[in-house]
Amino acid sequence: MRSDQIKKGIERIPHRALLHATGLSKKDLSRPFIGVATSFTDLIPGHVGMRDLERFIERGICYGQGVPFFFGIPGICDGIAMGHLGMCYPLALREIVADTIETVCNAHQLDGIVCLTNCDKITPGMLMGVARLNIPAIVVTAGPMLSGRHNQRKLAFVHDTFEAVAKAKAGKISPEELSCLEMEACPGAGSCQGLYTANTMACLTETMGMSLPGAGTALAISAKKRRIAEASGERIVELVRQNITPSKIITKASLENAIVVDMALGGSSNTVLHLMAIAHEAGIKLDLKTFDKISKATPHITNIEPAGPHFMEDLEYSGGIPAVLKRLKGKLNNTLNVSGEKTFSIADQAKIYNEEVIRPFNRAYHKQGGIAVLSGNLAPDGAVVKQAAVSAKMMKFTGKARVFNREEEAMKAILAGRIKAGQVIVIRYEGPAGGPGMREMLAPTAAIVGMGLQDSVALITDGRFSGGTKGPCIGHVSPEAASKGPIAILKDNDIINIDIPNRKLEVKLSQAEIQKRFKNWKPVEPKIKTGYLSRYSRLVMSADKGAILR
Repeated sequence: MRSDQIKKGIERIPHRALLHATGLSKKDLSRPFIGVATSFTDLIPGHVGMRDLERFIERGICYGQGVPFFFGIPGICDGIAMGHLGMCYPLALREIVADTIETVCNAHQLDGIVCLTNCDKITPGMLMGVARLNIPAIVVTAGPMLSGRHNQRKLAFVHDTFEAVAKAKAGKISPEELSCLEMEACPGAGSCQGLYTANTMACLTETMGMSLPGAGTALAISAKKRRIAEASGERIVELVRQNITPSKIITKASLENAIVVDMALGGSSNTVLHLMAIAHEAGIKLDLKTFDKISKATPHITNIEPAGPHFMEDLEYSGGIPAVLKRLKGKLNNTLNVSGEKTFSIADQAKIYNEEVIRPFNRAYHKQGGIAVLSGNLAPDGAVVKQAAVSAKMMKFTGKARVFNREEEAMKAILAGRIKAGQVIVIRYEGPAGGPGMREMLAPTAAIVGMGLQDSVALITDGRFSGGTKGPCIGHVSPEAASKGPIAILKDNDIINIDIPNRKLEVKLSQAEIQKRFKNWKPVEPKIKTGYLSRYSRLVMSADKGAILR
């Protein structure tokens, strides 16, 4: 075992003394040492229920005759961090999570690891860490939150809080109703109820085989989730004994499966960044072209919040990811799951309980998948849009630019009613380096919807969008403004053309005019000049490379 490095031989007497000081018996030293990386925190609704799951993971590891060691992973709630300085940190946190997994497991020579995670950047950070380490690993996602309720109507976090802010500003919601939404939209523990980044990543983690079947949609606080946690704890010990490492699970074929499911579900556009970063850590080449190719060949078969009326609980009760795999079997590769089963076997055993939630191909919500990759003279290295959440009317759009160098400037203009139909909001210097941290633009996109402008206004940015975003919102514009991308030289009233079906994002300027503008261009001063974010901004690569660190 790997852990023999710290517990066997006469020269390890000091190491064993320290291990015995933690309460270990001599018998424990003969068993596999299993790390449990837990991102429990009181700050994140998706993580507040993890203390309970920790007990069941621990129980499973002990059943399997392993020795559990818990250690902490930092977490950030993207919703709480949204719309201020805090949103510079979540994507940067992803790298800290991966580095922490590597550091703790290698320093103590752990034999295997269970990753207890849930929310947006923590899950991909853990996957990056275990792919880099390549020791036996299994991921337990803590599960989606139940929907809220108001007057018998289901409530979701994004739709009924962020969008409600703009509706209240426009006088469409009474103060009493707004107060009720504030109290009832998030009824308890779990990741936010729609197919936002947290839940999308949970589904893709299961799809690529790093979580047990059913883990991705099993609801927070459910007994099923407890049973999955316990089974995961028991299974990790077996993975150690069989030496089944992430390199046998995370392969080009399993990542392609994850992309297929992502496109079929209509998941968060952030998954493009995360899957590329995970692939990088696993030594696998993955680029934007792969996402777009798979999207064109994969129908969009679910319509989950924010794109449609269904919630994660509806997907769970319709059969979860195994049922989705059953529907998509002909488009998938037969790859290995940490359970020891293969994708086709999991699909064959599944049952689809609601064909409206998981539609057949001949009744797909859209013929193509949820995400499209655009390019053109405004995004030479690509840009990403969640096309499943764009209305048919806005799939092609031409408008005049309204240019802002900060999210806050754009937000003020939207809420003040200064954005008019036919305009394209441009928010730049919010990319991986320029942000820094590639802030999500949920507040302005939700405000656009709340103001009733989603079918007459578009938004483009070198930042990111929340998985809760809907409408013609194009992010990840690469190169970013801080890296001298063409978005940096846009001016108010420049004509921007968006053509999602033909994958085009262009500004109506000649190449000569673009070059002329760059002669007088100077980058804006870095927004943050000290601390971790300053170091991060100097090391982070472009969005089209997954925003990984050099």
